[in-house]
Amino acid sequence: MENIQLDGVWKEKLLNRFITYIKIFSTSDAESETTPSTERQWDIANYLHNELQEIGLEDVSIDDKGYVFGFIPSNIEETVPQVGFIAHYDSSPDFSGENVNPQIWENYDGEDLLLNKETGFTLSSTKFEALKKYIGQTIITTDGTTLLSADDKAGVAEIVTAAEFLLANPQIKHGRISIGFNPDEEIGRGAHHFDVEKFGAEWAYTMDGGEIGELEYENFNAAGAVVKIHGLSVHPGYSFGKMLNAGLVASEFINSLPENETPATTKGFEGFFHLTDFEGDVSEAKLQYIIRDHDDQKFEDRKKLIAEKVKAINQKYGEKTAEIEIKPQYLNMKKQFEGKMHIVDIAEQAMKNADITPKIKAIRGGTDGAQLSYMGLPCPNIFAGGHNFHGPYEFVPLESMIAAVSVIVHISQLVK
Repeated sequence: MENIQLDGVWKEKLLNRFITYIKIFSTSDAESETTPSTERQWDIANYLHNELQEIGLEDVSIDDKGYVFGFIPSNIEETVPQVGFIAHYDSSPDFSGENVNPQIWENYDGEDLLLNKETGFTLSSTKFEALKKYIGQTIITTDGTTLLSADDKAGVAEIVTAAEFLLANPQIKHGRISIGFNPDEEIGRGAHHFDVEKFGAEWAYTMDGGEIGELEYENFNAAGAVVKIHGLSVHPGYSFGKMLNAGLVASEFINSLPENETPATTKGFEGFFHLTDFEGDVSEAKLQYIIRDHDDQKFEDRKKLIAEKVKAINQKYGEKTAEIEIKPQYLNMKKQFEGKMHIVDIAEQAMKNADITPKIKAIRGGTDGAQLSYMGLPCPNIFAGGHNFHGPYEFVPLESMIAAVSVIVHISQLVK
């Protein structure tokens, strides 16, 4: 095993690469039916396609859905399993990802960070206590007006940097390695058009986790639900006995779901209903939910419950007042690792070799790896280093990203 030394040159490469990526607007859109779901995602897809060619990967390609593949050639004679690394390049639509203005805080002192002097927007080290873990390190934040897009451009930058490092250091022995980048993970469709056969890996790792050390091979079962309420608008002065206010009915529906089963009131393996969007007026209202649970039966029960609440609205206000569409998103990948725990063990050992303490836990969310595991590509999730995803408080320590690069390189050796 070669000792991995990522000096300041590689740290600078990684930082510059990450800053370049996050400044490319690439938010996905759940309302779109295309793949990628937004034209803007092509900007970063094409950029990555060109970059992989420039750093020397072989068989680099981009397909008509925006999936970018490349391969690091083997530098050994023996045949070993082909392993892959995957990340998504879209940003969450939960908050603005346009005109990202990153700020770099070197030698962080543990105090609050004033991200925006004009608005007073502050990243509080009291409210976000994880910040204090990174005293003395380099912290990358937003300016309080956008998300950072470390989810998952940190993972993309780490994979590309690790690939470049391996190509520049042929004394590190490894088999053929697959690299893949995809759109639309944030809207649950990242793996829908992923060509597992073309990717060619026996197993892979998504670099899409949170803080340093995270290693995950189980996740939520997930579905999305859209509830539409149809009201009846009549002039308010003459509406007695006639008007049906869709906005009020929608509020009634929201309150009918368990108030203690939301993301803000659950933790660990507890599931939830999460209202992600609400729009409407007197005539029409539209509610968008995500439904999550680790337990298979509880997940099915949740889908039944929300459908029953729609039925109750129709029983009260008349048929077709409310309608619901529930779409599956992904399933818990844990069962796909039965008899294949060596895949997780290799990642755990790679972290130890890189002097990182593994934190093996369940994801309170999901990754493309969940879908890919059911498509025949077992795919645990490894940390990318970020915190507070999908909002203006998002940050990532540069040292955590360097650690992720080191883990990728160590895995590449361990597979051999």
